[in-house]
Amino acid sequence: MADQHTPLEMSDPVRAVTPEGTQVGLDRKIKQRVESYAEASAGEISVRIDELEREWDIERVLELNASSLAFVGTVLGATVSRKWLLLPGVVLPFLFQHAIQGWCPPVFLFRRLRVRTRKEIELEKYALKALRGDFVASTKEVNPEDALRGATR
Repeated sequence: MADQHTPLEMSDPVRAVTPEGTQVGLDRKIKQRVESYAEASAGEISVRIDELEREWDIERVLELNASSLAFVGTVLGATVSRKWLLLPGVVLPFLFQHAIQGWCPPVFLFRRLRVRTRKEIELEKYALKALRGDFVASTKEVNPEDALRGATR
């Protein structure tokens, strides 16, 4: 991982512990998506923003994963074998660790699967809104680079 962290990484523990190669790929994908909307109509950009509103972030995916595994382990522990109670006994401390430290072992898996943080989703959304002209009082054109740069300040 790089020694220098961006302001976004310093305020986002998941980004800070994500391997550099994975993080660079996620950031590159955001930039590519924003650039692909540079010539899009306001309606097309609005559709993408609506999609981003519904995108699940890593916190939600971790919560669903942990609660599902804990529930299944508990049910199987009560009905099949008490050995299944090991499953929630392993999963719940991971969720606790994530709440305290901002990461846990499943974070690495989900990041490799390209699950984004809420801040990354919001970054793309903000840049798209800038492209759409939401923050510009005049009819001045906004390019994707300026939109992303403004979103990361």
